[in-house]
Amino acid sequence: MSAFLHQLASGLALGGVYAIMALALVMIFQATQLVNFAQGEMAMFSTYFAWRLIDLGWPYWRAFAVTVIVSFFGGIALERIVVRPFANAPALASVIVFIGLALIFNALAGWLYGYSVTDFPTPFDGPPWFGQRYLSAHESGAILVSLVVLAAVYAFFRFTSLGLAMRAAAQNPTSSRLLGVRVGWMLALGWGLAAAIGAIAGMMAAPIVYLDPNMMAGILLYAFAGAVLGGIDNPFGAAFGGFAVGVLENLMGAYVVGSEVKLSVALAIIVGVLAWRPSGLFGRRIVARV
Repeated sequence: MSAFLHQLASGLALGGVYAIMALALVMIFQATQLVNFAQGEMAMFSTYFAWRLIDLGWPYWRAFAVTVIVSFFGGIALERIVVRPFANAPALASVIVFIGLALIFNALAGWLYGYSVTDFPTPFDGPPWFGQRYLSAHESGAILVSLVVLAAVYAFFRFTSLGLAMRAAAQNPTSSRLLGVRVGWMLALGWGLAAAIGAIAGMMAAPIVYLDPNMMAGILLYAFAGAVLGGIDNPFGAAFGGFAVGVLENLMGAYVVGSEVKLSVALAIIVGVLAWRPSGLFGRRIVARV
């Protein structure tokens, strides 16, 4: 029972990281109806930026805040410079752009920082919190950070005029333009928020999986599985799916398939949900008259 509870708690910690990444994926998908395959590499590159600041002697939380801010503006710049010219292009062209961005960020990180595995510091050092023996201090902190990010995003979209404008622009851009909403800039802000949220996920994941240019590949797959499970058009359904996938991954890896092939759990979840309920557990079913 003790081992089971440890696997369950560790799964929640990883699930928090997947939930944040799933939320970043959903924010781009709602605006473009496409999955940003570069989201993981963007998060990895931001994590390397934070690592460099910490290596220069910056306090962790100052480096954390600066990285989130730089990632936010970097996401806006990326949308305006790289993605915007393909706004009216076929979907396949945009997919190729996303894949190209992923390869560029991966190669750039390897060129600048090398491909060796690097330790990334955690601000949650020390003994487990509250004498908790099932979670390390960092795992407890990662869950707390994930919940804070989810609460902040909910409050932003629910209670601020800018958040409401972004929701309107994503759901009905034509009507939003008629009401004076600058849809193009709402999309750019969505990219900025997704990049900032992804940076937080990368900084929470790096102390667990270690820092290297390929660190986010598996995490992105698990996050995508969580988004599909919860509903890729529902931000908080996707966040729930991220936590669920984290728990399933740990339990299946420990007791069913083994840790060597537990990545296949995410693929099985994606295929199963698409076959059984393509809109996800909390996604909207869209009915079109033909």
